Amino acid sequence: MVERFDAIVIGMGPGGETVASRLAAAGRRVAVVEKELIGGECGYYACIPSKALLRPPEVRSEARGAAGTAEPALDWEGIRAYRDTMVRHRDDSRQVAGYEEQGVTVVKGEARLTGRDPWRVAAAGRELTAPEVVLATGSSPLVPPVEGLDSVEVWTNREATALEEVPSSVAVIGGGAVAVEMGQFLTRMGARVVLLERGGHLLGREDPRLGAAVAEALRADGAEVRTGTAVQRARRSPGGSAVLELDGGGEVSAEVVLAATGRVPNTSGLGLEELGVPVGRRGVEVDDRCRAAEGLWAVGDATGTALLTHVAKYQGRVVADNLLGRERRTDYTGVPRVLFTDPEAAAVGLTPDQAREMGLETSYAEIDLTAELARPWTYSTAPTGRLGVLADRRHRVLLGAWALAPMAGEWIHFAALAVRERIPIDRLTDGIAQFPTYSEGYLVALERLEP
Repeated sequence: MVERFDAIVIGMGPGGETVASRLAAAGRRVAVVEKELIGGECGYYACIPSKALLRPPEVRSEARGAAGTAEPALDWEGIRAYRDTMVRHRDDSRQVAGYEEQGVTVVKGEARLTGRDPWRVAAAGRELTAPEVVLATGSSPLVPPVEGLDSVEVWTNREATALEEVPSSVAVIGGGAVAVEMGQFLTRMGARVVLLERGGHLLGREDPRLGAAVAEALRADGAEVRTGTAVQRARRSPGGSAVLELDGGGEVSAEVVLAATGRVPNTSGLGLEELGVPVGRRGVEVDDRCRAAEGLWAVGDATGTALLTHVAKYQGRVVADNLLGRERRTDYTGVPRVLFTDPEAAAVGLTPDQAREMGLETSYAEIDLTAELARPWTYSTAPTGRLGVLADRRHRVLLGAWALAPMAGEWIHFAALAVRERIPIDRLTDGIAQFPTYSEGYLVALERLEP
């Protein structure tokens, strides 16, 4: 029997959930197909568990810097138990029931597109059809093709955020968000950690100065950071530990290897190529409405566009609006990018190198927040913090910004809004920031831009 719907959503991470919830609220007949857990990678193996794990060591660090406070002890069993609560013990039964109460049909299993005009989907022995299908299948961790790596214990973000015991030592391959966040967490929990980044600096897509500042923070915690270092091969030692042989000589030994070298979109096995839907190296190819073909849409990591939860949710809102008759197109200007390290690392917009490649004439200013503001000193007795701003010299608007400071993920949105809306620098410097806050740093930095 063919089951008919107004829309079918394949994959129920943040992007898919956004689409399904909005369509259901508007009275559409919706079916969702999820092969794992409703909530996706973010809810169970990435954003939520990692931030729950990072917070307790951060509190201890903050207590060390606050005058007159005793240093709290870290209780691994308590941290682990709260992590498990936050990921709902990897049980999505309440989420399934919640959607079914909204009238959504939930199908658990692998999905495959079997036809179009209208679209047909096979899943868990059922045949579904709808004029609109939304692909929200997410991405999977990329394990680097290092010879011998399959002979040692390798973690991805999944094993790292689901760990039951903290290993004695960890070698991290990579220098992006997972590498940095989990590297700091494991270091602060007592593991000996070395980060191996083949590029010239951590956070390869960000301003090198931010990457250098993050590396300095990690080293201050006791982690070893090696940039310009590639892993050539791996082997297991007689004692069972992993040994990584490095480019140019030298070795690193660790109990566990954390592979944190990026992600790949989950597009295989969906039947897209057979139905003439283009899939590029980065994922499903979509237009500025997130449409891949007539009646076929894609959101989130499956599109290969800025693999971030908040981007997936944004794309989900765009698709839902279009399906509900409200014309809407994507605009990725001013998307914030945050690492929940301690201190937090946040960025938005262009880096100087990216602006230069675009032929823009720019002005850059960077300040030490501890030398310019009162807030860092009311926050900690030994504060750190830097802020950099990049402006278009001709049009006098902000192009980008980065910060490494407490709660930077909250106040980077000042810069994100300015970049997105092209607010003139003169208007920004005429604003009035609350005293004492980190946001005051923008005024100081912006006033130091060359005219």
